[in-house]
Amino acid sequence: MTPIAIAGMQMSLSAVHDNVAYMRGRLDLLMHIYPWVEMVVFSELAAFGPSPRRAQKLPGPVEDEFREMARRHGIWLLPGSVFEKTEDEKIYNTAMVIDPYGEVVGRYRKMFPFRPYEEGIEAGEEFLVFDVPGIARFGVSICYDMWFPETSRTLAAMGAEVILHPSLTGTIDRSVELAIAQATAAQQQVFMFDINGAGDGGNGRSIVVGPYGDVLYQAGHSEEMIPIEIDIDRVRRSREVGLRGLGQPLKSFRDRKVRFPVYGDNPQARSHFKELGPLQKPQRRPAAQLQKEPQRK
Repeated sequence: MTPIAIAGMQMSLSAVHDNVAYMRGRLDLLMHIYPWVEMVVFSELAAFGPSPRRAQKLPGPVEDEFREMARRHGIWLLPGSVFEKTEDEKIYNTAMVIDPYGEVVGRYRKMFPFRPYEEGIEAGEEFLVFDVPGIARFGVSICYDMWFPETSRTLAAMGAEVILHPSLTGTIDRSVELAIAQATAAQQQVFMFDINGAGDGGNGRSIVVGPYGDVLYQAGHSEEMIPIEIDIDRVRRSREVGLRGLGQPLKSFRDRKVRFPVYGDNPQARSHFKELGPLQKPQRRPAAQLQKEPQRK
């Protein structure tokens, strides 16, 4: 058995006010109640909400606060994400991973901003995996990234055994995301921690899924602390003998003959994509508009 205790923090967050002090208080409470927790994951954009106007410099003061929290409690910390403003004024949706000594081991920039709604946010281009020595390799993705299976497949190919996935979903497609999280865990044979916010930070329903696609826990809509000890050996056994002794998708993908021309420069394989039209918000159809009644004399 190779155990590690990970807690997801589904918090009721504000889109207007700074949430960092509240995150600190909830983390203190979590560690008081569950001192055995070794890693904590918050939801996407938990600290400052979804406004790019509150973008932060990284490294910077907010990262230093999170580093102090991790060091004080001796935990691995993924404090959701923040909008990051770079020296050239570009804005990314960026998650940081901090070790128990308070050192930043990596930063991940969301590859798929939620366009066309998440306008003006640059897309990241580099994957992030990191090792917890003697335990496991972890991968990081953010919210809409999960809708593109290439992201999680790449993390698995890089050796990730657990995917940490902060989300900010307050929309009616959350039930679809729950299905995707479950499918991702089974397809990539990983543990999946999909941690959503509540209040202004999302509609909750965080989910933790095992490498067989089995739901370990699904939260409700309000605040919850979700401390769960997982056994990494379940991933390794799944990859060795298959899901429930059946399919072995990672081995089959490794041994494939097909090369998927859609990922290359084959114009025939990509032609349909060109017919989809521009990436923009849907507009109201003229037929859906109310017709004015003629004025009576």
